[in-house]
Amino acid sequence: MTTSPTEAVRLQLNGQVVEAAIDPRALLIEVIRDLGATGARAGCLTGDCGACSVEIDGRLAKSCLVLAVSAGGSAIVTIEGRDDAMARAVQDAFVRCGGFQCGFCTSGMIMVALELLGRNPDPTEAQIRAAISGNLCRCTGYEDIVRSIASAAEAYRANITNNKQRE
Repeated sequence: MTTSPTEAVRLQLNGQVVEAAIDPRALLIEVIRDLGATGARAGCLTGDCGACSVEIDGRLAKSCLVLAVSAGGSAIVTIEGRDDAMARAVQDAFVRCGGFQCGFCTSGMIMVALELLGRNPDPTEAQIRAAISGNLCRCTGYEDIVRSIASAAEAYRANITNNKQRE
């Protein structure tokens, strides 16, 4: 019986430096899930659904399209690693507006929403729809997801305004 070759990979996952011996053919989604970051989902494994969306060195990526060895030395942030005001605003809006049903696509949708709102805190409906166009949801019909992202943007902007007025 032969064993698969392994390669050492070192990366930062949600702020923690981790090292693992992995199959050089392993996808990043497989490795981060094996390391306990299970919020990103392995949906299609072809880059079509977006459920595996993560940040790699601050840029949104579909982790099912990335070989884990190529992410060595990178900072990977999953939904679990986003614990900031904007992430809380988006998560709260998804709950408040019913932006999820089964939840399978939710972490990917939230990661896309965070990327969009990070560069455009006041997106139009068309910009929201364009941003989530690379993500699939089989349950909601997208209306509640779009409403959730718009609501999160509004809540986040209001929070910033309120904080500036207190200063």
